[in-house]
Amino acid sequence: MTKSLFKDKHPINSLIVNKSETTFKDANEIANFFENKINNHPVAKYISTFDNYSHTSSMNGEIASDIKAALVVIFCFGKAIPSPKILAVRPRTFGISELENSFSIDFMDAPNDELTQIMTNWAKELKNK
Repeated sequence: MTKSLFKDKHPINSLIVNKSETTFKDANEIANFFENKINNHPVAKYISTFDNYSHTSSMNGEIASDIKAALVVIFCFGKAIPSPKILAVRPRTFGISELENSFSIDFMDAPNDELTQIMTNWAKELKNK
């Protein structure tokens, strides 16, 4: 798992999972894995899975040549609304990019470190499954 700042301000966590390190065959299987994790969490709520690849393709948009599929799993951990500002950082997402020989899993830090750790743990479970 690597941490970086996207555009010098957005804290991103990234994990590359080589296809030889996992039993998941494609991005849809990984999206289903995350949906199951979310649905079995006592606070998380699954919202949707967005096919970002199809969306961008439909507009003849630019897609990096090594990306074969791109899904975004959308969900929320929110069990409280302590201020209106919290809504600016909700919901959470997992970005799943399928490449030729690997998957890239990317997500932003949650405002709560414990929730970021849960997301990190879920992503790491993809290896050797």
